[in-house]
Amino acid sequence: MPFLRNVTAGRGIPDERLAEVAEHYQHFGGVSPITAQNEALLAALTAEFGRRGFELPTYFGNRNWHPFVTDTARQLAADGHREVLVLATSATGSYSGCRQYREDLARAASAVPGVRFTKLRHYFDHPGFIEANADAVRDALARLPGDDARLVFTAHSVPASMNANAGPSGGLYLDQQQATAALVAEAVRGPGAGFDLVWQSRSGPPRVPWLAPDVNDHLRTLAAEGVRSVVVAPTGFVSDHLEVLWDLDHEAAATAAELGLNFVRAATAGTHPAFVAGLADLVAEQLAGAEPKALSTLGICGWRCPEHCCPPPSRRG
Repeated sequence: MPFLRNVTAGRGIPDERLAEVAEHYQHFGGVSPITAQNEALLAALTAEFGRRGFELPTYFGNRNWHPFVTDTARQLAADGHREVLVLATSATGSYSGCRQYREDLARAASAVPGVRFTKLRHYFDHPGFIEANADAVRDALARLPGDDARLVFTAHSVPASMNANAGPSGGLYLDQQQATAALVAEAVRGPGAGFDLVWQSRSGPPRVPWLAPDVNDHLRTLAAEGVRSVVVAPTGFVSDHLEVLWDLDHEAAATAAELGLNFVRAATAGTHPAFVAGLADLVAEQLAGAEPKALSTLGICGWRCPEHCCPPPSRRG
């Protein structure tokens, strides 16, 4: 509950609702799996640094639980580090995917003078991220009969106002999620491949509009249209944390079973070698001025963001 209160701070979500969410964690030992997943990714990235000859110590910090970013900043300073590259496990921009991390880093820099943080850019269209997700979709398709399964990509829903305010001209979150899905679909099935982009894990008061449709509602629509097989690929996430395990493997899978749909959930990027190598590429951009790799036409996102970029969403109905 203390963790969930940190996650939802300022949103006015009552403890009764948080208790419902906390119950989901009890199905997985009462612990969020994301810490172990982040530590595994950090270990894989550290090994990739070694292969590339990057002599970089690595540290781990959290927004909502121990070790908090400011605690990690104090350890960095104690160990004598002053210039720090920061990787956020968010492939896309938005308030929660970028600006909120920057606010955390600003607080840490204020609390620990002398440590300068440089946040790495987003990687929603980096070839390594696309390759990892495409491999996962191919593996999922191989587990279904025939070759006509519908490709359904999911990302965490956000308030419509958050998407509207994301990026200098708005709409950045949806655009980037759409780009990732299109690139993965093309990698798997060729140019012009069809796919659906839907949303999951909505929270907050019903009066506040969020991105839709929800994945469960979409599965019902597909079944009504006569679709028989579905691959759901959570390309809006980088690891199998609770929203993936509960909202897809439990709830969406149950909806599909009720509808008689053949359903397979594709893996997230996790520690796929191409994804890990892609993250190391982001570091090489900063250390050696390497040319950024990007497959979409949306432009590089997450470098030198203007102060007004991706403000918090409106909390009003």
